[in-house]
Amino acid sequence: MNLPILYQDEYLVAIQKPHNLFVHRTSMGKDDEIFALQLLRDQIGKKVNPIHRIDRKTSGIVLFSMDMEVHKAIGIQFEDNLIEKEYTALVRGYTEDFGTIDYPLTNLSGKVQEAVTEYETIERMEVNVPFGKFKTSRYSIVKVFPKTGRYHQIRKHFAHIFHPIIGDRPHGCNKQNKLFLEKWNMNDMMLCATKLTFFHPVLETNINIESPLSKEFLQCLKNLNLS
Repeated sequence: MNLPILYQDEYLVAIQKPHNLFVHRTSMGKDDEIFALQLLRDQIGKKVNPIHRIDRKTSGIVLFSMDMEVHKAIGIQFEDNLIEKEYTALVRGYTEDFGTIDYPLTNLSGKVQEAVTEYETIERMEVNVPFGKFKTSRYSIVKVFPKTGRYHQIRKHFAHIFHPIIGDRPHGCNKQNKLFLEKWNMNDMMLCATKLTFFHPVLETNINIESPLSKEFLQCLKNLNLS
């Protein structure tokens, strides 16, 4: 498997990670044998290190370093929330035009952390598919701007405001996920990391990386008759 390369220079390389692929080996994927790290290393023939991660179920931009000084410098930007990140998600129901979700989250160690996510609704759709007591199903496409970087932040925040991401488990709506699986044979999570902007410490300029939506996301939109 060759990973689509979205950006590359002598210090950095960014890929479009597909759904259902871990960035690197982890205890959560003990049975997995293929990871983005090893695929990219073999593909470009160089040692690489991930500067950040996105969930296994999330597709989109992951940035790797080939230089440890650059790695540290950009890592500090992530820690200080100086990186501009944008995601695209398909969620249940009609979201507000704009919104800010300011809701603390508990990490894997049990620590409660501040967490803030902003979003903008770019499309709403009503599909002639009955769901529960409703004669139709409603969905929204949102651009998401996480202002902090917490574990499963976007997924938990949209579940918190009762607009869970389609295909999300365990934070999503099991009934909606079952509907998409049975009607469209779709079980991928509709969340993609689509933009990443950071300051390049060597080139001394802002780098903006963009990723297209995954083929699964595009097929899902086609299923819903949305271009």
